Amino acid sequence: MSPAGSLQLVENEEARERVAAEQSRVEALVHGLRSDLASDGDDSSELADYDQHPADSASDTFEREKDLSILEQLEAELAELQAALERIDNGTYGIDEVTGDPIDPARLEALPTARTNVDHRERS
Repeated sequence: MSPAGSLQLVENEEARERVAAEQSRVEALVHGLRSDLASDGDDSSELADYDQHPADSASDTFEREKDLSILEQLEAELAELQAALERIDNGTYGIDEVTGDPIDPARLEALPTARTNVDHRERS
């Protein structure tokens, strides 16, 4: 293998480790949030036995909706992380999907799921 090829292999392994670590972190958050939502649903039946102010019920509903929104965002992030792992496997990780140019390594460090250097929609 050429020195450039082995360098690419090392970079891909580092990228895979970074993306996999982020995937594990997000999966733990999703699991915790799902557990919280499930246990909150169990608690609501216990509250039906005593008088609860309507504002309390509205607050509970708001919090549950907020948690569901966060869960949806985390699940979308998991999908992006999985797509990043697939790009690593395909050899296209770190390549701008619009221009074909390399993505700035600092951008990939900050946002491992980056598909482009910039938001190209803003240019149009």
